[in-house]
Amino acid sequence: MVKFLKKFAQKFKGDSEYDLVEGESEYVELDADKIDMHDRSSKIIIKPYTLNDFVDTKPIVDVLREGNTIALINIQPLKEKDLMEVKRAIARIKKTIDAVDGDIAGFGEDYLVATPPFARIERHKKQAKPQKKDDDDFETF
Repeated sequence: MVKFLKKFAQKFKGDSEYDLVEGESEYVELDADKIDMHDRSSKIIIKPYTLNDFVDTKPIVDVLREGNTIALINIQPLKEKDLMEVKRAIARIKKTIDAVDGDIAGFGEDYLVATPPFARIERHKKQAKPQKKDDDDFETF
C-alpha cells in the first residue's frame, strides 16, 4: 500500500513534498518548514484609508486590484474641501470595483467600504410603508 501511495504522489506531484513513513500507511509526515501559517497572500487585510486629495485614490485602487484587501475609506476630509473632488474620487474607486467585480457601499455619512470579489456588502432593504386604499380597509404593500 505504501509503495502505491508513493507512486501515486510522485505521478501527480513530481517529487512528493510529503514523505510516507514506512510501515505506517495511515499517516503522512509533513515538512513544517514548507507550511507557512503566516503567509500574507492567504490572509484578508482590512485597511483604513483617508481621502485628503484625489491622488489618495491610487493606493486604494491598487490594493483593490490585488484582491485581498477590504478598504475602509474616510471621505470626510476631502468632503470638507471640495465636494466635486469627492464625487470624482468615488467614481474612480467605483470604476475599479466594477472592473474587478467587487462591491462598494456608503457606511454612515463619511465612510465607504470597498471590497474585492470574494466579499459582498449586505444591504438592508427599506420596507415600504403600508398604504390604505380609499374604498376598503385592506393595506397594500
